[in-house]
Amino acid sequence: MAIYRFRLTFDDYDEVIREIDIKSNQTFEDLHKALHRSTGYNSEKSSSFYVSSDHWIKGDEIAYLPNQKKVDRGVATMEKSRLSSFIEDPHQKFYYIYNFDRPYDFHVELVKIILQADANIEYPVLFKSIGEAPKIFDANNFTAATTTAAASTDFDFLNEMDFVPEDTEELEAMDGRGISTSSKTDDDEDESEEDEFSSGDDYDAEDYDSKEDY
Repeated sequence: MAIYRFRLTFDDYDEVIREIDIKSNQTFEDLHKALHRSTGYNSEKSSSFYVSSDHWIKGDEIAYLPNQKKVDRGVATMEKSRLSSFIEDPHQKFYYIYNFDRPYDFHVELVKIILQADANIEYPVLFKSIGEAPKIFDANNFTAATTTAAASTDFDFLNEMDFVPEDTEELEAMDGRGISTSSKTDDDEDESEEDEFSSGDDYDAEDYDSKEDY
């Protein structure tokens, strides 16, 4: 039994690579699920492989969990499609779209054909893994993620000023021009106005007893 080695790369993340060995008589569904065991993604999402040209132009579709429109059109399904039935080139390419609700695109290329399977290996098997698959936020964890992000951006005035309680000497040196922790009351303002006029000379009423004194 021949073994196909497929190299899978993200369309937008060339540095993330997975290589999977799989038997030629296994299905695209087996490859689909093996891929997502290696990425940590939920494999139970509507997805499709497309037979591709060397320039990644999509051809015939092989679908997983197809919608009714595709079913009516008679699209091939992954669970019924053997890999060997779609291999026409020793470097056969497939364009793969994962999760049509929040799509991620992959390039899938046959890079090696091993003529004999290893009896000690259970296929499909991950042969090589390079890079961490990008995170995917779905409806279940998107709210929690955004809440955490919002909390982390809250403005903390004292922290932004690098203020610590031990900095009291520095605040005293600022002669009251530092951080004020209380607001000025109306009574304080009245006292300030009284002080302004009371600090002057004393004026006795007897000095102005009659109009002639003016």
